[in-house]
Amino acid sequence: MSATRPDDIVEHNTRQRTYFEETDQRTLKPTGSPYLRRHTRVLTEFAGIKPRDTVLEVGCGAGRYTLLLAEMGVNVEGLDLAPKVLQQLRCFNDTGREIPLHAFDILDCPPSMDGKYDSVVGFFVLHHVHDLQACFARMARLVKPGGTLCFIEPNPRSPLYYVQISCTPGMKWSEERGLLRMRPEILEPQLAAAGLTRAAFKRFGFFPPFVTNRSGGTALESVFEKVPLWERFLPFQMARAESFRADGS
Repeated sequence: MSATRPDDIVEHNTRQRTYFEETDQRTLKPTGSPYLRRHTRVLTEFAGIKPRDTVLEVGCGAGRYTLLLAEMGVNVEGLDLAPKVLQQLRCFNDTGREIPLHAFDILDCPPSMDGKYDSVVGFFVLHHVHDLQACFARMARLVKPGGTLCFIEPNPRSPLYYVQISCTPGMKWSEERGLLRMRPEILEPQLAAAGLTRAAFKRFGFFPPFVTNRSGGTALESVFEKVPLWERFLPFQMARAESFRADGS
């Protein structure tokens, strides 16, 4: 299902597909590492996601978080622009659970998906989105009344992400620069304009993956990130908002 798109959006989506389908994005493959498991746990706790909840992961890619959500007992579905990457997810899926996958723009979700999900989530996807407000508005219709949208994104104040872009083969600033928009003062008005409420934000993390993945790394990280001195520079931040409940609240 595809609606007519302005040329700039078509160009943006084509560029994103090329970036993720034709580049060796080794860091995006599922590993089940402590680093990825912590991201998944922190997001599900912040979003209030429970086992057996129905969740749509936007920008799921090759499934590095999708498969972990499935392992937790979440009824997860994946959505991504890139069919080639979704095929990789199918090959990587060793969870024993069927994961429905959707290969189209979030704006092209059919009406049959409306009101289906307890939560819509994304891991490092919003900074690749062309029109935040339009995407938030479409996601808001996908969740049940009182359902949540929740995302993990880079914190633009953290220097670690800029180092990662510079040092990781395949990563390009031209496709990652949307991280500069990932600030609460930009995201919150976009969420509100899309009809979402109760926006909340939280930063976390401290170490790069090679430290977090060491024995005791996640425990040590959870201690360091509580130090107020550098809270605003922590590498990751979550954004959460809710759709209006049936009672209008």
